[in-house]
Amino acid sequence: MAHRRLHGRGALFGTDPAGLVPRLVGLRPHQHRAVPVEHPREVPFVVLTGARGLGKSAVLEELQEAYRGHTPVALVDCAAVEFAAPPAGRPAEAWSPLAQALLVIAEQLAAPVTGAGRIQFPRLMSGLVAVAAGGWGDADSERIRREVERILLLNESGSWLSGIAGRWAGRVAVNVVTAVTGTGQLLTAAIEATLDSLSEGFGNRRHQRASVWYRDYPNAGGHARRGLMLLSGHFRAGGTSRQHAERHLVRALLADLTDAYAGVLPRMQRIGRPLILVDNAQSPPGPGLLDAVLRDRAEDIADQVVFVAGLRGTGASLRSAVRRELSELARHTDWTPDAGAPSSRALLVRLPPLGPDDTLHIVGAACGELPVPPQLPHAAHRLTGGNPLGITVLAEAAAQRLPEAAWPAALLTGEVRLTRDQPGAPAYRELLDRLVPADRLGELTVLAAAHDYDSACALADALLPDDFGPADVRALQTRLAEEGLPVAAGQFVGDPFVRTLLLLRLHHLDADHTRWRRAHETLIRHYAPDRDDAVRAGYRLHHQLALGADASAIGHLRDAFPAQDTRTWLGTLRFVASAPYFHAHDELGRDFTGQGDRRAAVALGRTDAEHPVPDGADPALHLRVRRLLHAVWQLSDPLVLPDATVCDRLRFELEQLSNLRPAGNALLWRASREWPEDALAGRPLGLPEDDDDRNAGGA
Repeated sequence: MAHRRLHGRGALFGTDPAGLVPRLVGLRPHQHRAVPVEHPREVPFVVLTGARGLGKSAVLEELQEAYRGHTPVALVDCAAVEFAAPPAGRPAEAWSPLAQALLVIAEQLAAPVTGAGRIQFPRLMSGLVAVAAGGWGDADSERIRREVERILLLNESGSWLSGIAGRWAGRVAVNVVTAVTGTGQLLTAAIEATLDSLSEGFGNRRHQRASVWYRDYPNAGGHARRGLMLLSGHFRAGGTSRQHAERHLVRALLADLTDAYAGVLPRMQRIGRPLILVDNAQSPPGPGLLDAVLRDRAEDIADQVVFVAGLRGTGASLRSAVRRELSELARHTDWTPDAGAPSSRALLVRLPPLGPDDTLHIVGAACGELPVPPQLPHAAHRLTGGNPLGITVLAEAAAQRLPEAAWPAALLTGEVRLTRDQPGAPAYRELLDRLVPADRLGELTVLAAAHDYDSACALADALLPDDFGPADVRALQTRLAEEGLPVAAGQFVGDPFVRTLLLLRLHHLDADHTRWRRAHETLIRHYAPDRDDAVRAGYRLHHQLALGADASAIGHLRDAFPAQDTRTWLGTLRFVASAPYFHAHDELGRDFTGQGDRRAAVALGRTDAEHPVPDGADPALHLRVRRLLHAVWQLSDPLVLPDATVCDRLRFELEQLSNLRPAGNALLWRASREWPEDALAGRPLGLPEDDDDRNAGGA
């Protein structure tokens, strides 16, 4: 495989057959070898979608590495600080995130590649000078020189004339500064000096074409100088006028790239399409760049640039975009745009989670020669759900902390150092810093215990500041969905991995776990038994068990077993036993300072003799349900390694229960076989199918 660091992304990087990006770029990754180009006339704008941590940034970084030096490539991170605000001294009316991004993109694309020299950007250069000049009203000559020289460097050729070209930007910058500071007509002087520079000295046909390109700007009347002045004015005006100007700047960049590939010799020298990578495209300047490219392509303003963007969320705003699963793109895209819909020029690709084998390889590669517990990779996959960031951080934590920390809980709570220049921190904190919105980490930590909007409001009322009310709960719920986190019935935070991390943080907020207890006690009251509602009862028992109180859960499951539908009973058992367990409890549910996990001891019957059976209860059934509850609780816990002995006991207890329920015998028997297998394989426990389900599925 050509991709060297990424797993599960062969449909993007593959070489045999060629993956999506090689087919679009026309080059093999890491090689200067051509492959047949897909979509020779119009290129789809590829948008990688998904929640945080699914590897969008890693894919873009790998693409940059794979094609650097072989074809023009640029990578911009729209969340970077340089796009957040104008640099010191630069007025806002003469700066925008998109204009800055175009400068950064062109600087990277300009670099020479195998077989071809630097690319020049005279059209973009002229437009950016006009934009910058709009903010020079009270600037000193040094600031003007510094700004204009950086822009003028976009037109350096780097050819055999480099002795001349190397001084060109500095010389023209002096001319621009002299012209600007010597007259009150700042904008006019800057534009004229820039346009003059394109035709002087070693100017060529491309420069001449570029010098007249702005003649076609709306209302320019065939005059390039007038066009640039209008562009500058529209930019300073802001709003839709600025968007209009920015769209022309994007068009200038693409026109310069098209010009660089024009002619027989350039086409022979440049065998790969230019590649522009846009990370965090949900943040400015991402939306503006995406909109400008899609609209121009819809209006038949053609270009041959390959865009690949990473977009947090589902891309809901791109309503007409073609959507494909990654696996569908391994050989072809099956993409055809709709003539009347600009967003149909986008190809949305959801990055899937990684598989168990990928997790095994990542953990093995990180740990090298260290002995890795054989169940740890499977446990890491179950915990993370295949989240690439989660797997990578856990693998790094294992590499740093094995053999002392050999199970997921110890790896998450122990310190890990992800970069050499930063101090270590608990792994769960490092993950939360990257997986949830930083401005709502505190609120999400509390609301992660909730199951829906109403229970989240109850938690907010009890534990969060007064200024965070029901409307804020609703807004946060909407934001999570917009960012691509899955929506799951019965959970306010739908992603199990993120929810586990948030609950772990809640547990560690206080040394005595005060807020942890208050959160669960609040939900126990919220789901008080004010009516006969099995769903409410399940939630209440779940939170009681999270506090270590198992008596009510045992009693409910024991009394419901003889009469309740078997599937419903198993579902209740599974949900109640999914309660988090971050520390040991004593027999009465109080915090236990030791590190032991009492669940295994209870599941194996070692505490049966000391456990009092309630009056009137069948002792055998009561103790069996108690053992079963603790076995499922321990084996459902994504923070521990599955215990084979507990799995055997789980199988035995379910077998024995199946003998007591002839009507539900088949389901209980299947659960006795499937649940231990699921636990040992690192899979969530699934509800077994009954005969009716199987017959329906095969009909």
